[in-house]
Amino acid sequence: MSYAIQWLRSLIYVVQIYFMMLPIGIVFLPWALVSRAGAIGACKTWSHWAIWSARWMVGIRTEVRGTPPQGEVMIAAKHQSFLDIILIFMSIPAGKFIMKRELVYAPIIGQYALKLGCVPVDRGKRSQAIKKMVNDVEKGRAAPGQLIIYPQGTRIPPGVKAPYKVGTSVLYQELGQPCVPVATNVGLFWPKRGIYRKPGLAVVEFLPEIAPGKDKEAFMAELEAAVEGASERLAREAGYEG
Repeated sequence: MSYAIQWLRSLIYVVQIYFMMLPIGIVFLPWALVSRAGAIGACKTWSHWAIWSARWMVGIRTEVRGTPPQGEVMIAAKHQSFLDIILIFMSIPAGKFIMKRELVYAPIIGQYALKLGCVPVDRGKRSQAIKKMVNDVEKGRAAPGQLIIYPQGTRIPPGVKAPYKVGTSVLYQELGQPCVPVATNVGLFWPKRGIYRKPGLAVVEFLPEIAPGKDKEAFMAELEAAVEGASERLAREAGYEG
């Protein structure tokens, strides 16, 4: 019976957070149309709502560890569910994501993503999009901020191994910026798919930055070791033994 009750609470939670995108999006729309700050304000407001309501509706507490970057950096994060996106975004000043081009056409989300400066990419054409973004920033057409990329390319459940894609090292070298690795255990409580949300402490941890200038192999090895090692530590801390 307890599982059924938690599942029902999870369903109500999921429905209400997606519903709340609409009123928040509408309220902030006039500001967002004329200023990127309006889009950031709308997304941070919704993120705070999602985190606050998760605590009392489904028992998910959240914690951000480490030092979220404030300057121009690339953030390379472990991606387990939508919750790590929310926690990372609300912790930094002006986050923008590398995202699938199809998301541009999603109601509300797509329009706000473009205003945030997110970079839509076609499959197999990420390097072209990155070069354009770098050029646009240099020429003043694109707003600066913290660019967030998921090195494994998709959501990976805890305990599942998946390769780190070479596009991350290409981006690292093209930008010439420090890279901040991010670990997480959120997938233990907010899964990749499904309705059920499990109570517990979901953590995102910002790790020490990797300085620019490393070669591709050294960078990728350091990034993977840092993110995977810390994510496994956070999972064990939460009681996961897989």
